Amino acid sequence: QLQLVESGGGLVQPGGSLRLSCAASGASLDSYTIAWFRQAPGKEREGVSCMNRPGTGTWYADSVKDRFSASRDDAKNTVFLQMNSLKPEDTGIYYCAASVYRWCPATPYDYWGQGTQVTVSA
Repeated sequence: QLQLVESGGGLVQPGGSLRLSCAASGASLDSYTIAWFRQAPGKEREGVSCMNRPGTGTWYADSVKDRFSASRDDAKNTVFLQMNSLKPEDTGIYYCAASVYRWCPATPYDYWGQGTQVTVSA
């Protein structure tokens, strides 16, 4: 069974950067559509990005477009979310998720990581 483990979260000042990792085991990520979600306290979970299967494009939420960039390292079976120019509004728990559906938004997502906390504060 596919398992996902996020890492790389932490505390960063506004304008700073973080790189989140999502390491997969149990299956190869090239068979899945991969998305990042985030959830702030008291708020609904929202989609951040969605990577279609290799060879196709990536969708980003308007709120993070031009600041966040998703990528993948097939050799490491890992996906990343590079977050630049971070704002306090980016604070939340970030999750990676995988779907067998081919095209974004590719809901529902059957596989989820445990989440990693990102806090943007001065």
